Amino acid sequence: MIEAGRVTVNGDLATLGDKVGANDRIELDGVPVLQDPDLVHYLLHKPRDVVSTASDPQGRSTVVDLVPSETRVFPVGRLDTDSEGLIVLTNDGDLTHKMTHPSFGIPKEYLAHVEGLPTRSALRQLREGVELEDGFTAPAEVSMPQEGVLKLVIHEGRNRQVRRMCALVGHPVIRLVRVRIGPVSDKGLAAGRWRTLTMEEVRSLYAAAIN
Repeated sequence: MIEAGRVTVNGDLATLGDKVGANDRIELDGVPVLQDPDLVHYLLHKPRDVVSTASDPQGRSTVVDLVPSETRVFPVGRLDTDSEGLIVLTNDGDLTHKMTHPSFGIPKEYLAHVEGLPTRSALRQLREGVELEDGFTAPAEVSMPQEGVLKLVIHEGRNRQVRRMCALVGHPVIRLVRVRIGPVSDKGLAAGRWRTLTMEEVRSLYAAAIN
């Protein structure tokens, strides 16, 4: 693996005979081999009307208020205040960068309860991309698992993107829930509850950003 250039130490390609210490960061195919014990990764089911920031000047409840306070963490990306669902909070700056930078395009899956019954034409428009005020959206995976509910998988992170997409095709969103971030999901995690991501889940998020 080292000879194939798949291993790095502190960002540099490893060579046979390299010595590493406890504080060195070793990665295989861009994914950390060992987990830094000082890093924490929480998965939270954000309830509606909770703000996706570390603090709020208006005094509203934030996602940070809902997880342990022993270590300072920050939300990865955003989830609209009037939306709900999964969000990651961490002090892992490298993972945050990989999950939020547009070049990595980690997929996020949403269930959108919408007004009316979308037609095949509306679904096709959403799949192919629609023109919003800030440009065309990238192609998305869109299906309708039940009447009035759309399942959308997008690889972008524009502000209120799913709501704007659905409104543009004539079906405003009534309720929006994020149910998956990359390979990570948890149907059993109730609104307002959190859990620690497993090491395997953290590695899978790194891998999703690379792929």
